[in-house]
Amino acid sequence: MNLSILIPLLNEEESLQELYTWIIKVMQLNNYTYEVIFLDDGSTDNSWSLISKFAAENPNIKGIRFMRNFGKSQALHAGFAKAQGDVIITMDADLQDSPEEIPGLYNMITTEDFDLVSGWKKKRYDSVVAKNLPSKLFNWAARKTSGVQLNDFNCGLKAYKNIVVKNVEVSGEMHRYIPVLAKNSGFNKIGEKVVQHQARKYGETKFGMERFVNGFLDLITIWFLSRFGKRPMHLFGAMGSFMFIIGFLLAGYIGVSKLYHMYNNMRYNLVTDNPWFFIALTTMILGTQLFLAGFLGEIILRTKNNEERYKVASELNL
Repeated sequence: MNLSILIPLLNEEESLQELYTWIIKVMQLNNYTYEVIFLDDGSTDNSWSLISKFAAENPNIKGIRFMRNFGKSQALHAGFAKAQGDVIITMDADLQDSPEEIPGLYNMITTEDFDLVSGWKKKRYDSVVAKNLPSKLFNWAARKTSGVQLNDFNCGLKAYKNIVVKNVEVSGEMHRYIPVLAKNSGFNKIGEKVVQHQARKYGETKFGMERFVNGFLDLITIWFLSRFGKRPMHLFGAMGSFMFIIGFLLAGYIGVSKLYHMYNNMRYNLVTDNPWFFIALTTMILGTQLFLAGFLGEIILRTKNNEERYKVASELNL
């Protein structure tokens, strides 16, 4: 099978018929063997009814429906697990991603041997204040932190080799960082393609300004996981040991100073009258806690079990 097209969605009934027709037209013009997997992330409108209709008339149309809204990352995780195509394309369901871009993305994977190709919405039709400026700041921070030189991390239109999606674990809200996760898994040939961005035709965006706050927090998380996720003791243990040694040396200096004053019959105050005593004590306590945090992190890594992150209500043609 040439292509698997994954479409996560939430309450997009108005755009689904047009999107479905457009995708099928592109598939037929290019003679692709394909599957389209609609990932219904707990829609409360008639989205699933439309997907069921598409699946009934076309066996290449498949669907996964969550019992409630679990998030885009979980939807993609479920889709990646089911995808059978040699190349996997992800795109949003709001018609802002054009299916006409699929052949170009597919060719970059198959002929130029990229592991992953990310779309770049160079010309956007979103609000400048609400999306464009925060997006540019977010992408700049992501490039500096991750080392992956993409202009648009958050573009939903991406193409992957099958082996990439089968080896990348997408959890939480990490869908925007799949290129970083792929790089951390050893897939280094990551490309970018300028794609057409269209103004939203129906409804309103499901994402607010909070996605940028969450995005920066996720960026910190993924930076930590990429560097210390497999060895938390290297960070917490080192910091804890350093702080404990500093505190111990301060405490030792205070103790030796007091003994010196006692031995020479010099006037001295109680140890607790010295503010450095409390600084030394606090530093040693914090150092011990950080060391234990690293130790517990190592234990958790070696004993953790994979837990179910979402509940599937029903599937179509899968």
